[in-house]
Amino acid sequence: MAKYILKRIGYMILTLWVVVTVTFFMMNSMPGDPVSAQAKQLPLEIQASLREKYGLDKSVPERYVLYLKNIVKGDLGDSFVTPGYSVGENITDKFPNSARLGLQAVFVGVVIGVILGIVAAFKRNTKVDYLVIFLAILGVSIPSFVLAALLQKSLGGNMGLPIAGWYSKGEFFEGFKYTILPTLALCFSSIATYARYMRTSVLDVISQDYIMTAEAKGVSKKAVAWKHVIRNAILPIITILGPQIAAILVGSLVIERIFSIPGLGNSMIDAIMTNDYNVIMGLTIFYSSLYIISLLIVDIMYSLVDPRIRLTGGKR
Repeated sequence: MAKYILKRIGYMILTLWVVVTVTFFMMNSMPGDPVSAQAKQLPLEIQASLREKYGLDKSVPERYVLYLKNIVKGDLGDSFVTPGYSVGENITDKFPNSARLGLQAVFVGVVIGVILGIVAAFKRNTKVDYLVIFLAILGVSIPSFVLAALLQKSLGGNMGLPIAGWYSKGEFFEGFKYTILPTLALCFSSIATYARYMRTSVLDVISQDYIMTAEAKGVSKKAVAWKHVIRNAILPIITILGPQIAAILVGSLVIERIFSIPGLGNSMIDAIMTNDYNVIMGLTIFYSSLYIISLLIVDIMYSLVDPRIRLTGGKR
């Protein structure tokens, strides 16, 4: 296990280096720079001075090497738009908001999706099954931003649900009402995904010989369903759970904008609009790290849930 984890960490570092490199050169291939975008009205001499201060007067290879050295030190740089406000501080301040919204969406999506998938599989070719399939089709067909607008129109301002906005620090539980509509908008597609995967997986497990053997031995239906069917059918859900968490955190960019949530998604959009190189690259690296780490966690969870799966090829 340790050897496998170390090997994967090596691959993670290599992957992150590729992400950093591609992102850096793509950003620096864009026309203009943060100084041009933010200081159009300043004299050319002052603009040149600002470029020198932020190292924008150096060649791209020189800036690339310098950026890599800073990343190794854990320094993602400062925002060009708000000098003195580092990318690390930006992540520390705003990631908790994105994380709360994303984790709530994942939790609701997993719980409801898995339950619907199990029910649909055991009620195959019934009205319940057709209803779940219909909801799954809706979930993958309706974009989250469209659903967000519909929720704002239909539920926003009713039952005490704010149309947009976020709670203040120290109001974690009181601010739950601000997360309801964004969570629903984010989790609907997840519900559809988990329901489809779980339904297919349960149907596959039910047709296996060991299920018929357990039933022939007189094992109760509840025991067969819980110990044999659900436990084995849940494996595909674990496979997609890690990437889904990272994808929801990344995919909340538009949702955060629509609901005026002060999260990393909103910061990313603002940074793109102002050519804030350091913020864009820092958040890209952060999101990539989340996704890569989630894949490693999924592999480890896989071996814990199903002992038949081994991460290494050693003898049993």
